[in-house]
Amino acid sequence: MKNKRKVFWKNFKFKYKLTITNENTLEEIVGIHVSKLNGVSVLLSAVTVIFLIASLIIIFTPLRNYLPGYMNTEVREQVVQNALRADSLQWMLERQRMYIMNIQDIISGNVKVDSVHSIDSLTAVRSEELMERTQAEDDFRKQYEETERYNLTTIDNAPAVTGLIFFRPTRGMISSEFDAAKKHYGIDIAASPNESVLATLDGTVMLATYTADTGYVIQVQHGQNLVSIYKHCGSLLKKVGDTVKAGEAIALVGNTGEKTTGPHLHFEIWNRGRALDPSKYIVF
Repeated sequence: MKNKRKVFWKNFKFKYKLTITNENTLEEIVGIHVSKLNGVSVLLSAVTVIFLIASLIIIFTPLRNYLPGYMNTEVREQVVQNALRADSLQWMLERQRMYIMNIQDIISGNVKVDSVHSIDSLTAVRSEELMERTQAEDDFRKQYEETERYNLTTIDNAPAVTGLIFFRPTRGMISSEFDAAKKHYGIDIAASPNESVLATLDGTVMLATYTADTGYVIQVQHGQNLVSIYKHCGSLLKKVGDTVKAGEAIALVGNTGEKTTGPHLHFEIWNRGRALDPSKYIVF
């Protein structure tokens, strides 16, 4: 075995002479002494250099965007924005479809004109039979609940409401915080006009009216002695006695009432006569 190894390494290190001669004069022009070891070393060095150059080109140029699974922050942000736009457009198209169908029902006499409180409430006039849940909607609900699981906050610091999951009442930014010392027993959410106002929990509408100070107001009684109040609505989609589900549209954002400074929703949560800070329980 030792002799074989010696022979192998001797053969591997044996140098050959590579000569370039002049064909006419047979003069040696270039002579290079090489071995198999030199050839393998040069080949590995060349491959390493090429790999490093290719890696640097891919890392520091836009070519990296073509790598499977790679997505830079700009592209990711555009994807998210496009997904939100597509969802909003789908919602608007569905709302317009329902609006047109209700107009047709009014013209044909299926819906009495006197039952329509406002032009915006047309989207809530149709019965549930006309909006049967499809398999695609069920799949979308499951996917949405899975992706939005961590956007909902579970209350664990108030024994009376332990384990409840609150839905965000509307999309927007908090413009005024909860401040019991100043008798501001809720939060103000600046939102787009006619944005949907959603029920934060399952419950029953116990108040749906209009006041001079707070405009259209709707109040929902929930389980475990919880009450949610929504003020300054543009219009109401539910009436007293209606049963609502968490996340169901009950009103539209507006700017009604005297004590308002623009389109927004004033949202309050009460428990056993005590006002709770909604921002502690809901991620806005």
